[in-house]
Amino acid sequence: VMRIIISSDHADIALRQQVAAHVEARGHTVTDIGPTTAESTDYPKHGEAAARQVVAGEADLGIIMCGTGQGIMMAANKVAGIRCGVCGDTFSARMIRAHNNANMLALGARVTGPALVFDIVDAFLETEFEGGRHGKRVDMITAIEG
Repeated sequence: VMRIIISSDHADIALRQQVAAHVEARGHTVTDIGPTTAESTDYPKHGEAAARQVVAGEADLGIIMCGTGQGIMMAANKVAGIRCGVCGDTFSARMIRAHNNANMLALGARVTGPALVFDIVDAFLETEFEGGRHGKRVDMITAIEG
């Protein structure tokens, strides 16, 4: 059982809540940090808030969403210790976990439909980091943070 933090901007509240329910149905604990209304909000603060909880150890992994997934991913990756990738397919979701030890997944709610989003989330959550030669490369990514 993993602890998953989930957040989005205003563009994807319904899909975020569906993803949260999907993840909980698979036996994981989900903390949804909002937002709860469709009032316009800024994706950087939501990406950062989720990322800070992952880095603090309050969650094992994070799932974040905005219209494309790109902006919220960029904000999350500014937090030292975060490795977040945008995925629109299951292969990429498996690889960012297996090879890059990603601790956050970003999704584009206006780009990827719900059925595929659920498959991508499953691929991300079910894949473990392979280590080995990939560990050295992840260490190189971490070293860039300074």
